[in-house]
Amino acid sequence: MIGRFAIALAVCALAASSSRAQDPFVDTVVSFTPGSGAGFGADQLPDIVLGPPRGAGEVQGSLDVVSLGNDGVIVVGFDVPVICDGPGPDFTVFENAFHSGSPSGPIFAEYGIVAVSQDGVHFVDLPYDPTTHAGLAGQTPVFSNPDNGIDPLDPAVSGGDSFDLAAVGLAWASFVRITDPGAAIPVAPIGRCTGGEPPVPPASQLK
Repeated sequence: MIGRFAIALAVCALAASSSRAQDPFVDTVVSFTPGSGAGFGADQLPDIVLGPPRGAGEVQGSLDVVSLGNDGVIVVGFDVPVICDGPGPDFTVFENAFHSGSPSGPIFAEYGIVAVSQDGVHFVDLPYDPTTHAGLAGQTPVFSNPDNGIDPLDPAVSGGDSFDLAAVGLAWASFVRITDPGAAIPVAPIGRCTGGEPPVPPASQLK
């Protein structure tokens, strides 16, 4: 399940003045190629992936998401300001990971391979380890929500998984592609959602 994306910390106002700059979130869904088991949230595209994240915290999955399905792919684009390489993380992907039962419980992951592009045609994958899962999106719960005041542009508090363009040697990027790895990446300790409605813990576990 893919939630939202946000430029974090640094932006580049390429080919436009700051007076024309847009918000720091996704501006368009360029393409959506659902995989097997996809469906949830697709009827709400593109709005469901635009704007700030609507996280549900450590132990509850959000319903503000779209399912990619196994091997599904989504490409999103940023108008000005585009993502710019600066000190530390440059953008954050907000998916649907949460801990089972308690904040110390095993993580329910929604792995995604993240790639970036300047022209929307030539993409380069952000580095990741298919064994340890380091570098994959979808393994950190999302805390930021418009109702709680947690800044979605501050990866120290926002939750989600943040990425640095320096890892692939790009000074800026206008497009982000998320690919569900399907069977190529082993499932998380308590599984992975592959379609239908996102799992939500029992009422006794909800905050």
